Amino acid sequence: MDTLKLDMLAKWVDASSRVVFFGGAGVSTESGIPDFRSAAGIYQSEHNSPYTPEDILSRRFFDRHPEIFYDFYRSKMLHPEAQPNPAHRLLASLERQGILDMVITQNIDGLHQLAGSTRVQELHGSIHRNHCMDCARFYTLKDVCSSKNVVPVCTVCGGVIKPDVVLYGESLDDEVIQQSVLAIQRADLMIIGGTSLTVQPAASMVSYFSGGHVVLINASSTAYDHKADLLITDPIGVVMETMAQSLKLKI
Repeated sequence: MDTLKLDMLAKWVDASSRVVFFGGAGVSTESGIPDFRSAAGIYQSEHNSPYTPEDILSRRFFDRHPEIFYDFYRSKMLHPEAQPNPAHRLLASLERQGILDMVITQNIDGLHQLAGSTRVQELHGSIHRNHCMDCARFYTLKDVCSSKNVVPVCTVCGGVIKPDVVLYGESLDDEVIQQSVLAIQRADLMIIGGTSLTVQPAASMVSYFSGGHVVLINASSTAYDHKADLLITDPIGVVMETMAQSLKLKI
């Protein structure tokens, strides 16, 4: 681990008042949650499935094959036992210190909120919000997990329950996009972590940043590497835990 880079990151964070964190699947893999492509690959092998990850997680597939969607979704994408790791916890601590302005996440697991973050924009929705497609009745993650039906149905009208996650073929929420772009535009430091910046339109949002420095923390290379003022390839949880020590923050 490059201590000079970590010292620089800690220095920039300490000098900032409007940090925005833009994160992806790599933030949660250290909490034991695989990215959806890995999860789908395991599902394909176990079931000899002909469907690609993009197939299974599309709105068209959900409407046509809800039983297959839910079999995959419940067995591979729901991890209710997962706990926040040092990355989630440090970001929550930075918010409490008045340093972090916003977490913008591509993840749907709710671990940022579980760690204590309140200023979170979930670009792709959340597994913790579920609604009947007919009467719009709200259901929790526990309701979905405990349903005895392969496809969870509304206890009031019998309609199919759909998780509030953005599937392929669906649009991102306009209000979430607006708030995310606004936060990026007013940020003085942007930290991008655990994402290859390939999923659009979410990834293109980072182009709205015009503040002081961009820090990119990701194990693999991205198309944005050349634009980063600081590039760190160590595990993000380890980086954040080390930074917490440098900033003398308890996480």
